[in-house]
Amino acid sequence: MSTTSNVSSSNGTAPVVSVAGSSSADAAGGSVINVSSLVQQLVAATQAPREALISSQTQQVTTQISALGTLKGALATFQGSLASLDTASAFRIATATSSDATAFTASAGPGAAQGTYSVSITQLATAQQLLSGPLAAGTALGGGTLSLALGGTSFNVAVASTDTLADVAAAINAAPGNPGISATLLQGSDGAHLLLSSALTGAANTIQVTETDAGSALAGLTYSAASSANYTQEAAAQDAAFSVSGVAFKSPTNTVSSAVSGLTLNLLGTTAAGTPAAVTVGTDTGTVVTNISSFVDAYNTLHAALNSLGSYDASSNTAGPMMGNAVLTGIQTQIQRALYSVVNDGSSTYNTLASIGITTQRDGSLSLNSGTLSTALATNFSAVTQLFSGVGGVASTLNSQISTALGSTGSVTAAGKTLTAQENALTKQSDELDKQMAALSATLTQQYAALNTLLSSLQSTSSYLTQAFASLPKVQSRSG
Repeated sequence: MSTTSNVSSSNGTAPVVSVAGSSSADAAGGSVINVSSLVQQLVAATQAPREALISSQTQQVTTQISALGTLKGALATFQGSLASLDTASAFRIATATSSDATAFTASAGPGAAQGTYSVSITQLATAQQLLSGPLAAGTALGGGTLSLALGGTSFNVAVASTDTLADVAAAINAAPGNPGISATLLQGSDGAHLLLSSALTGAANTIQVTETDAGSALAGLTYSAASSANYTQEAAAQDAAFSVSGVAFKSPTNTVSSAVSGLTLNLLGTTAAGTPAAVTVGTDTGTVVTNISSFVDAYNTLHAALNSLGSYDASSNTAGPMMGNAVLTGIQTQIQRALYSVVNDGSSTYNTLASIGITTQRDGSLSLNSGTLSTALATNFSAVTQLFSGVGGVASTLNSQISTALGSTGSVTAAGKTLTAQENALTKQSDELDKQMAALSATLTQQYAALNTLLSSLQSTSSYLTQAFASLPKVQSRSG
């Protein structure tokens, strides 16, 4: 027996269901319809187009979110290159040059006044070094405690009765709280010596050694300025003595940053009496050129990234993920306006990027002529500074634009919030579709199970009638 039934699903569609007949044995106790398989097919047919649409929309939103992240990263990286150009102080990069690198080197920081200063160095800061008298090798020093001090910091070393000079040296070096006294054992032809060396220069950083057990051999290791017989001073603790432009200074170290504001001197040796060296402080135009060159490189990287996001490749028939996007085109327009703006119009020859050697290539990237830039800096350093960092300056304007775009109320942030909301909505739609399909599956299962029961009953009745008719006596016709 074969039956065809049209059963309406809960979503209003009317799928056609073909129910294949079965044998009388199947009809007596078997299922007419494979309800589970049929319901799965119907649900899949209903779910597939809606699921495909949600998936497609989700992919589009995901692509946009990724592209927006690329845009944010590119803008943030480019903005980092503006830090060395967007303020006037960023251009005040000083350099210091020593006329005698064997006597001192120099470095200049913010606030260093330009000019030339004479430098005379009469002595360097040194650290104290003490050498003890000789002891026979392996001599036990007797028990007790040595107290050592360097400057204003002291520490103790416990000495066992059997300890030798080598043990004492090791204990000093390993002592916690040691501020910088190193101990070295020297084995001379006359016996063992203890060499104490300070790591700290300066007259205030002298070494002192005392002991608490009078009468032991440890007494031979004590030292102070008033009682120095046990040691020979190999090097004195002294301050550096020098003068800058005739003004005398002393320093506990050979690195001096307090003599001239913004200037650090690293003292290396003494100068000849009456023949001072000189340090010259000037503007570090080399670093400025490097910073501007880095700006050009950073812009070209940004330009390539924005083009990749928003351009169309005719050869591959491929559009960038943000082609035609209002946020992207708006940012590109603002950047172009800043790059081609005229700053301090009429006040200087150097009032555009092109005037200092930064020009636009056919592909939209920038090119720097270092010679033109160096000439501009040498001719009117202040004008170049204003071009980048002044009111309406290129770097300061770009920095402000990017900060606004990436800020909490900026276009990039707003676009990100919109895309996140869309992504959340699509996730909700997907979850809702799953619930709807689960409900549809339950409804169809119930409907087709009932139909299955009905068909099984009809099939049983058909089988019964067939058997009943077969058992009736046959009527034979008689011919006259």
